[in-house]
Amino acid sequence: MIVFVSFLVVLMLVGAVAASVFRDLISAVITAALVSLIASILFYFLQAPDVAMAEASIGAALTAAIFIIAIRRTKRYEE
Repeated sequence: MIVFVSFLVVLMLVGAVAASVFRDLISAVITAALVSLIASILFYFLQAPDVAMAEASIGAALTAAIFIIAIRRTKRYEE
């Protein structure tokens, strides 16, 4: 159990660094949503299922969807 939680924490840190390094905004948002999903799994392992469900639904799903819609509706600088 400790090894799995440690693996999730390391994966979360790698995802956070990757989200800040990516140049493509859609990739950064998807990676940030993955970090939020891993956080919700960690909350579940800390025996806080209500916080885990709120983090998964709001942090991972709703925020990522709003960011992706906003990015799609704006013009890119490269175009």
